Amino acid sequence: MGRKIILNIPCTTTLITFIYSLTILSVFPHNLHAKPPPNPVQCNGNLCTLKNGYGLWGDRTDCTSPTITYPTTEQELRLAVANANKNKLKVKVVTKFSHTIPKLACPSSKSNKTMLISTEKYNSGIEIDVKNKVVTVDAGVSLRDLMNKVEGAALSLVAAPYWEGVTVGGLISTGAHGSSWWGKGGAVHDHVVGISLVVPGKESEGYAKVLRLLEGNDPLFKGAKLSLGVLGVISKVKLSLEAAFKRRITYDFTKDDDIEDKYINHAKKYEFGDITWYPSKYTSVYRYDDRVDFNTSGNGINDFLGFQSQSVLISQATRSLEKSFESTKDENGKCRMATTFISYKKLIANGLKNNKLLFTSYPVIGTQANIQASGSCLYSSPLRLDLTCAWDPTIKGLSFYESTAIFPASKFGDFVKDVKKLRDLISPLKLCGIDIYNGFLVRFIKGSDAYLGQHEDSVVVDFNYFRGDDPKLPRLNQDVVEEIEQMAFFKYGAKPHWGKNRNLVFLGVHKKYPNWSKFIDVKKLLDPQGMFSSEWSDEILYGENREDGDGCALEGLCVCSEDRHCSPSKGYFCKPGFLYSQARVCRFLQGQVSSSF
Repeated sequence: MGRKIILNIPCTTTLITFIYSLTILSVFPHNLHAKPPPNPVQCNGNLCTLKNGYGLWGDRTDCTSPTITYPTTEQELRLAVANANKNKLKVKVVTKFSHTIPKLACPSSKSNKTMLISTEKYNSGIEIDVKNKVVTVDAGVSLRDLMNKVEGAALSLVAAPYWEGVTVGGLISTGAHGSSWWGKGGAVHDHVVGISLVVPGKESEGYAKVLRLLEGNDPLFKGAKLSLGVLGVISKVKLSLEAAFKRRITYDFTKDDDIEDKYINHAKKYEFGDITWYPSKYTSVYRYDDRVDFNTSGNGINDFLGFQSQSVLISQATRSLEKSFESTKDENGKCRMATTFISYKKLIANGLKNNKLLFTSYPVIGTQANIQASGSCLYSSPLRLDLTCAWDPTIKGLSFYESTAIFPASKFGDFVKDVKKLRDLISPLKLCGIDIYNGFLVRFIKGSDAYLGQHEDSVVVDFNYFRGDDPKLPRLNQDVVEEIEQMAFFKYGAKPHWGKNRNLVFLGVHKKYPNWSKFIDVKKLLDPQGMFSSEWSDEILYGENREDGDGCALEGLCVCSEDRHCSPSKGYFCKPGFLYSQARVCRFLQGQVSSSF
């Protein structure tokens, strides 16, 4: 399944074949799934290596530990922390998924006195208090198991990320979210009403203790409910629930003329609304998404196209085609690919299915558990092991970067206007690489009292783009993506999503959080020796710039300031942005190739 696919057929024919193959795949029953992703932790002899679920890191020896333990109860979890504290080990917690993009879970590479604690087998406890509408969950419980269990008790979890390949402990640690300004908002950590945290203790306390933190003015609680895993080990999470409800969804594909004027009203009108913007196609897609009574007719599901099981051959062929466009600098080819994908998404409602089978008409109505998150490619079936998640690193399929910027609600409209100005200045063709994936996904999260949360109502923008097999390989139109990225984070002061993004956007991140120093005070109190920290988590939390080497801007490890930070040997030089002149980006200059790199 890992063989290389070589395409020697015309581009148009390739795209038609690709659409046909996708159409065939889309009619498979919803419960026919693929081989599960590989376990993120692989142990060989005396060394265990943690790998990212997308294959972004872990192939080298910079995320390893000689020891890993798999507790199954809170007491075993406490004993693991106690043992580490007694033996002065550095500790990182890992889950069964490992979809965080920054290396927050990597132990220190400067010492072999480290230990990984996996919550993979600590995943059975789901205790529902129907009367008080709360659920207490073990940290290793998967989001899908939680949603299904809660719905079985005639209740609903209101907020969840769109991707279900996460555990409860992992998703609140990184600020995972859906989309809503209503009620408590779209961020899951703002629905947490209690949290249990295992932290180092004195010898008289058995070297570790369990703290039971409750919602309120407790600074420990405000720090712990979005902690990046650097305060201790989350053992249990208590979440608020509501009476079970269904959701009703319609996608409206329209022109992008006035996104900058409509987004606030859209968020206020639709409880779970979002917007997808394809700037190269001058197209916006408004998601009309609100709740309806649980007795409303409809048994639909959200089986988002990007999270469906895909044929290994199609994933490899798609990757090969995009690589060919990259190597030949074929903007038109990328734009044809983007047009194909967007048309197909419109045809199938981006994966919405009436009655769990096919999309037939709007609106699609289904239970909260079946609508709020998706990820059918995660689950295995002995019938179709040639299907998998499109980015499965074992098949050499899709590989991409993901940038996620969180704007104060009042500033997002000006950012949109700037992207439109940039598009008009350079050419919409240069934005097709973003539209091949999901364009700009615009979501909404409410202001939070979590110290590392958003202190005001915010707009979250996700955009993905091609990542080369070689991290030192420049990308077609990478200067345009870098300019947009730097406009978002540096001109408009957007905050990065803690579980996503390239390293450069975390530079000086602590200055963007009014309560950052309060979080650090909590960290010093709960983990005074830094047991749960490493140089990898420090560079994110403290916004440190550790890299200034040749080619560092290509992988997003730095903002270029010299040509050597790009790839002058391949014709890429450090230049100002087209519109945002303070930006420093790696731009391809035809005929200007340096041999000094």
